[in-house]
Amino acid sequence: MKVSVNKDCIGCGACVAIAPGIFEMNQETMKSVVIKQPKTAEDKDLTKQAVEACPVDAIKIKE
Repeated sequence: MKVSVNKDCIGCGACVAIAPGIFEMNQETMKSVVIKQPKTAEDKDLTKQAVEACPVDAIKIKE
């Protein structure tokens, strides 16, 4: 699984709240960035939850 955040991110912070080990807010752009690719089953589950919570569909997963 490979996760990315595209330019559509509005910086709502939902993904960071759900999966803080995977996402963080860039303090300059105030948009989410991926800090670590999910490896464990728990990380993958949290990443999928973050994708579902994103209001602008800015998080993409490639299997």
